[in-house]
Amino acid sequence: MSETRAITEIMDLLPHRYPFLLVDRVIEVAEDGKSGVALKNVTINESFFQGHFPSRPIMPGVLIVEALAQAGAAILLRGTQRDGKLAVLAGIDGFRFRRPVVPGDTLRLEVQLTRMRGPVGKIAGRATVDGQLVAEGEITFAITGGE
Repeated sequence: MSETRAITEIMDLLPHRYPFLLVDRVIEVAEDGKSGVALKNVTINESFFQGHFPSRPIMPGVLIVEALAQAGAAILLRGTQRDGKLAVLAGIDGFRFRRPVVPGDTLRLEVQLTRMRGPVGKIAGRATVDGQLVAEGEITFAITGGE
């Protein structure tokens, strides 16, 4: 695996912006483009910590799922065949959350394409912090837009 993507390259691939862009860097992409790893640095400045929870900040599980979905899109939507297209979340299956994610953590977002049929696909996602499993499950997505 190779190819690092900085935030500006990620912003070229994803329509998300602050406060909803949840991927800071893509650090690995498989040669076949069907798997990779991205990072999300979780800081106390995240807007969701104002209400979740003020006295004990914990990253909402649904945002961990969204970070995995964004990582998958940033990894899979590359090259000219996907130019101008958007990957939208179509479903989630079997997600389990193993431990809280708190300010100061760096989420390692690992995604693997497991199925693609026409514009609909499925990825297996795993999020870890310091080698400990935080969340895992499957995400269904649909490719829309483009020409």
